[in-house]
Amino acid sequence: MRNWAIVVAVMGLSMAAGAHADAGLDLARKSGCLNCHAVDKKRVGPSYQEVAAKYKGQASAQARLVAKVTNGGSGVWGAMPMPPKGGNANLSEADIKVLVKWVLSR
Repeated sequence: MRNWAIVVAVMGLSMAAGAHADAGLDLARKSGCLNCHAVDKKRVGPSYQEVAAKYKGQASAQARLVAKVTNGGSGVWGAMPMPPKGGNANLSEADIKVLVKWVLSR
């Protein structure tokens, strides 16, 4: 019985991780982020894989990227500016945090 409980717990964690990944991608689609970014290739802006690689292991990455998405900016990835909230004024702080966490997991 104990082994069964462990299997159920592991499956639940795996499903939760999958749901988080789906939620991040769904949010990126709904928010218009994929108009300028792609998961695995450069578009107008860097790919999410490039962003994750650049900030890998940096303790401040989450906070820095939340601020960058919230306020917009330019110069890190080239001259093309990213507007505040990616141009989506309805993007909440909570959604931005979910998106950044998802991007950093790429």
